[in-house]
Amino acid sequence: MADEQKGARLANLWDKARADGMSESERLIYRSNLLGSDKRITNYGGGNTSAKVMEKDPLTGQMVEVLWVKGSGGDLGSMNRDGFATLYMGKLRALKGIYRGVAYEDEMVDYLTHCTFNLNPRAASIDTPLHAYVPKPHVDHMHPDAIIAIAASKNSKELTQQIFGGEIGWLSWKRPGFELGLWLGKFCVENPTARGVVLESHGLFTWGETAEESYLTTIEIINTAIAWFEKSISGRVFGGDRYRPLDAEERRRIAGALMPVIRGKISASEPKIGHFDDSKAVLEFVSSNNLAPLAALGTSCPDHFLRTKIRPLVVDFDPSNPDIDGTLAGLDAAISVYRDDYKAYYQRCRHDNSPGIRDPNAVVYLIPGVGMITFAKDKATARISGEFYVNAINVMRGSSSVSTYMGLPEQEAFDIEYWLLEEAKLQRMPKPKSLAGKVALITGGAGGIGRATAERFLKEGACVVLADIDAGALEAASEDFSKRFGADQVRSALINVTSEDAVIMGFADAVAEFGGLDILVSNAGLASAAPISETTLALWDKNMDILAKGYFLVSREAFRLFETQKIGGNIVFVASKNGLAASVNASAYCTAKAAEIHLARCLALEGAEKGIRVNTVNPDAVLRGSKIWSGEWKEQRAAAYNMSTDDLEAHYRARSMLKLSVFPEDIAEGIYFFASPASAKSTGNILNVDAGNAQAFTR
Repeated sequence: MADEQKGARLANLWDKARADGMSESERLIYRSNLLGSDKRITNYGGGNTSAKVMEKDPLTGQMVEVLWVKGSGGDLGSMNRDGFATLYMGKLRALKGIYRGVAYEDEMVDYLTHCTFNLNPRAASIDTPLHAYVPKPHVDHMHPDAIIAIAASKNSKELTQQIFGGEIGWLSWKRPGFELGLWLGKFCVENPTARGVVLESHGLFTWGETAEESYLTTIEIINTAIAWFEKSISGRVFGGDRYRPLDAEERRRIAGALMPVIRGKISASEPKIGHFDDSKAVLEFVSSNNLAPLAALGTSCPDHFLRTKIRPLVVDFDPSNPDIDGTLAGLDAAISVYRDDYKAYYQRCRHDNSPGIRDPNAVVYLIPGVGMITFAKDKATARISGEFYVNAINVMRGSSSVSTYMGLPEQEAFDIEYWLLEEAKLQRMPKPKSLAGKVALITGGAGGIGRATAERFLKEGACVVLADIDAGALEAASEDFSKRFGADQVRSALINVTSEDAVIMGFADAVAEFGGLDILVSNAGLASAAPISETTLALWDKNMDILAKGYFLVSREAFRLFETQKIGGNIVFVASKNGLAASVNASAYCTAKAAEIHLARCLALEGAEKGIRVNTVNPDAVLRGSKIWSGEWKEQRAAAYNMSTDDLEAHYRARSMLKLSVFPEDIAEGIYFFASPASAKSTGNILNVDAGNAQAFTR
């Protein structure tokens, strides 16, 4: 039984007491979440489940049979009720009568909307007929690595018979759609005792009379395959080790050196975010003798190559004799060859009505002895693409060890990648947000202005690295943003901006996490007040260290990255009204802030020809949420004006020309303007966000 399996086996997680109290549709959701929670069963967003349920027709009041099936998009592991399409089974069966044959099967997708039950807005997926025409109440379609390893083997049919006997059938490759649904239904009628079927180069279908039976059958069949491979694979895999993987720190260092260079070379059509994976499965593959020939065969399962392209790019790197400079020098040629190969693939396989060629750059980059880098339009997609290629590695490991691994035929791969239905789905995708594909590092990121800026950037789709010296505040901010915007979008770095080593290491970590950098917001700060006669050298140096040297160090590191990527860059300094307008008893602070502003001007001059823009936002009197106003500075300024700290905000509001308070969100809006495409033709500028202060006018 599945619940008796140990080690690599899938556990039986079905809670009968809990499930028995559910409705049929609730049990479908429960079953789906259980199956989707384990990547050995199906990859993110992959697979689908269904149940045929008797429901009351809202129009006639009669009981009718309704197919509940995972809708287009969504992930089984986290899906709720609204993730399922509902369709009249009677109407789905009626579609067979109007089907004009395989040459016209795509037109059947539009007819699915005519079968919708209860005005459900969830779009039905292309796999709906596969579930509808299996004459069983409950159906699971999964993409387990162990099963796809069988499905992608040269003798797939024979292996299926050998491992499962007659209880699991086999169908040759057919693109998902109406025709495959008919094939599957025909198989079930002709093989009434079968419990499932392996689809060549695709995955597994299983079924049952109850939700529990369907779930247990799925788990059992996958476990049978896992056990068979464990028994059948012995000795070396992937042709044995060619290289010994480098140690973890060196792997990350090399990935950090490669990622911004690759990112710069492939971001012409759209900005890219990177992801690095040096897990055990990846290292075994990229360090093997058969890396190059297996990688060249491409992936097999359609779900894999839709995320990873038909094949990866293997980077020329020898971990036994590391020459990172030589590898970097060879990237132009390697990327050019890949693009040319992809364009040739498109020309060989295109049809008269094929969509235009898409981005010809690789998604997956394999580095011997180091790991795998993936690039995509956002971090989640880059990470998930990597996970899909790990699935492909697992498939190749099993298949090549017991048989001959077979990638999907090139024309079949193209016909899915450039499927008109897939293209229509891409065209329906929402327009990217203004900072999508951008990486921003914000110093002082856990404070009021830093957090407000991070939130503004995250709302516009940016990936954000929060950098701060306050570990507790940094953890709280990172946790908050991760919950609200997704863990993929946020990273944190404990950086003391006055330490050269800390800045270099913090930027290196950011690069290894996201692949590069586009925006630096230099915001780390402090405030101090003292008459010049009472200003100690330590106080003077502290202001200069944080507000001048700190801004120099982070800007220099950002410039180095921008120059490596060669796709421009953007720096926004958060200075102060005090950088333009002198204040009594604050000479150290005002001088350091003036140094920031002049540094920004110098950098704007130096960066312009490289597409690097540098601008400054000058706040004034931002009390709410600001860490610099939570200590002595607030008390010192109140004392300077001979008032209570409680009256200070009202004083600053009354002092302003517009009689308004200035909040962190106001500063964040100014920073966002300079970081966004809206200011694409602005550099060397100063934007005062101070509710009006004539002393700080720049002209």
